[in-house]
Amino acid sequence: MARKLYDNNSAEPFKLSRSKIDLFVKCPRCFYLDRKLGIARPDMPGWPINSAIDELLKREFDLHRAKGEAHPLMKHYGIDAVPFAHEKMDEWRDSLRRGIQYLHKPTGLILTGGIDDLWVKSSSELIIVDYKATSTVKEITLDDEYKGGYKRQIEIYQWLFRQNGFAVSNQAYFVFCNGKKDGASFDGKLEFDVTLVPYRGDDSWVLPVVFKIKACLESNQIPLPATDCQYCQYTNAIIKATLTPNIPAATPTP
Repeated sequence: MARKLYDNNSAEPFKLSRSKIDLFVKCPRCFYLDRKLGIARPDMPGWPINSAIDELLKREFDLHRAKGEAHPLMKHYGIDAVPFAHEKMDEWRDSLRRGIQYLHKPTGLILTGGIDDLWVKSSSELIIVDYKATSTVKEITLDDEYKGGYKRQIEIYQWLFRQNGFAVSNQAYFVFCNGKKDGASFDGKLEFDVTLVPYRGDDSWVLPVVFKIKACLESNQIPLPATDCQYCQYTNAIIKATLTPNIPAATPTP
């Protein structure tokens, strides 16, 4: 199915997923090429193991959601909350079809995102929860550079739910499932340590970025690339090599 690209002359609202918002933050040039010109970054391989863990965690928390009781992980960490029961829970989780949506009328942009989970405090505030799978011997923190995207993900969800009229706590949590490597053998099983990592979100950056995205889409000029964008660095190197004379053709290695 062809992707819908931004059309300056269209009066219809234009839908942007949470991942496309993050793409703009990472590199406006890559975002413009993708959403305006239809030239996407190369696809990355899927993460089927991570997807399986996400699905199983959702089923596990849903068992406690149906009973209105806290999950043992929440009890272990002293979280004053239970999994949030709502008729739109499955819809909010389905990022491909709908997710949580908000039409920002000043820009005509529909912002969307698909959450992993929601917990609700005794004060009725919602807590955004995201599941992550990894396998490391290091202490799990949010300090790694690439985890800036994790934080923005949470903050976009917080913003979207607030725009939909919900009271949302700044306090969010990541449920990290860390695959253990110290077993004597595999035996068809992979065991995990499950860790709850807190994160206090600040969504104040989201709205200004929404306006910047609109201005970017309306422009007829391709933005400059981010200085650290490896995709743009690669394409620029290809262009430079193509325009440089006397470069010998690549020959296959025997």
